[in-house]
Amino acid sequence: MSPSRTVPPRESGVLLHVTSLPGGRLGAPARAFVDWLAAAGQSWWQVLPLGPPDSHGSPYSSPSAFAGWNGILADPDARVSTRAVDAFRAANPYWAPSWEAYAGPGALADQVRFVREWSALRAYANRRGVRIIGDLPIYVAAASADHLQHPELFRSGVVAGVPSGPTNDRGQRWGNPCYDWPAVRRSGYAWWIARMRHTASLYDLVRIDHFRGFVAGWEIPTTTRGVKGRWRPGPGKELFDVLTAELGPLAVIAEDLGVITPAVHRLRDACGFPGMVVLQWAFGGGARNPHALDRHPVNAIAYTGTHDTPTIAQWWKSIARPHERAAARGACDALGITDTDRSWALVRLALASNARIAIIPAQDLLGLGASARMNRPGTHTRNWVWRLDEHALDDGLALRLRAATDHARRIVQH
Repeated sequence: MSPSRTVPPRESGVLLHVTSLPGGRLGAPARAFVDWLAAAGQSWWQVLPLGPPDSHGSPYSSPSAFAGWNGILADPDARVSTRAVDAFRAANPYWAPSWEAYAGPGALADQVRFVREWSALRAYANRRGVRIIGDLPIYVAAASADHLQHPELFRSGVVAGVPSGPTNDRGQRWGNPCYDWPAVRRSGYAWWIARMRHTASLYDLVRIDHFRGFVAGWEIPTTTRGVKGRWRPGPGKELFDVLTAELGPLAVIAEDLGVITPAVHRLRDACGFPGMVVLQWAFGGGARNPHALDRHPVNAIAYTGTHDTPTIAQWWKSIARPHERAAARGACDALGITDTDRSWALVRLALASNARIAIIPAQDLLGLGASARMNRPGTHTRNWVWRLDEHALDDGLALRLRAATDHARRIVQH
């Protein structure tokens, strides 16, 4: 998604992680979801990271920044020849040998299976006019294969996190290793080149989580408790210039949420990347609120909510303040959105955004409440477990979403 002289088409899609599919795996349920998206007039399917999750089920703290998770395979026991494993190892010299050493016998056979299944699904989706948005965590996990293979690229004595901010009252101590950006620069950004090349082979567009870390990352000393730390400068545009020189134009979404400074927006805009705007944060915050509907730029992705926020029904019922509800009603009235189902009215409001892509979490399409929330940041239980009911996304909902998408001028003719 590079800057263009022409006005890009308006599009939309649905956020649903693979583990939230009926059965929690690829195969027939994934293809059925693609078929539903096509019937509903959607152009995009957004997923969360596809690597092996941590012990809490989080895909954002994986033992590998490259490997796919065998836990989502439809056929985890499919036959893989020695020749196929050898070919995979030779084609991925930067990370495959270290992952094999880390994960043990059979690790690369699983990666062959993963590439087969995922590539087949992506090709199927593309034939139906549906492209896939991936998700790239900026950091790697402590003691992961990447951390152990390249200790010289990380600083000792500090871990990553975020201070308190507008969307996070207490801050967070993530515990990830922090990059030693001068060392990464001296390496010619080789690890990042390999990572982005691999990512481009999996997705049509990728959201880079915590994009602000490329401007400055919050470092917390390992000798202290809590989130008290300091900002340390990141590589800025130099990294993306190197990646573009090596890989060509980058199809990237900049996740620019949280404690954001003007420098983060300048980097995003200098790279030509779209940022994110979230409807739940649109109805307060004053005249400079970047999520306010009348401030949505064309080069942006509009969401009702993300995997880290309440569902839109939960937000409306128990979190939104009276003045936010009043502002949301006023915005709907101004656009002629008269649906009495408030969740659906807010879905339509997101589709009406000026942003060129609107993404709606599946939970919001279904009007589900707190029990369907995907993640509660800062907690380690009851996350990443929500799963779609097999018959929830029916033909009637596809027609309803298609009509709303058409009204918002977001159906793309293929």
